[in-house]
Amino acid sequence: PELSEEPPAEMVKMTKSKTFQAYLPNCHRTYSCIHCRAHLANHDELISKAINKCNFFLMQSFQGSQGRAYLFNSVVNVGCGPAEERVLLTGLHAVADIYCENCKTTLGWKYEHAFESSQKYKEGKFIIELAHMIKDNGWE
Repeated sequence: PELSEEPPAEMVKMTKSKTFQAYLPNCHRTYSCIHCRAHLANHDELISKAINKCNFFLMQSFQGSQGRAYLFNSVVNVGCGPAEERVLLTGLHAVADIYCENCKTTLGWKYEHAFESSQKYKEGKFIIELAHMIKDNGWE
């Protein structure tokens, strides 16, 4: 059964169903797990292409262990493993692997701590590899 309170339109609808823990609103472009179609992120949470102080686009390309990846502010239906220190292309970070709560596929990682000041903006953000997600809702 669904929770009795209706969340605000911008909030994620939480359910107690075994299918997914959270559903993103149908009115937004979303990314889903390519393996089980669980919702993962709203397109509005994508921050891979940020704007710097001079209003130039930073066409940052993120790299996962299996190829290109996107950086997101927030995600849903994702579990998080323990944090560990890893040396990535941009230096030393404390990261925790993230996985789909529905099918348990490892999707990428969460940045828990960045040791270099230029990388602090990544803290609390999530990397999802393109190989593990599919675009849903209104991409045509």
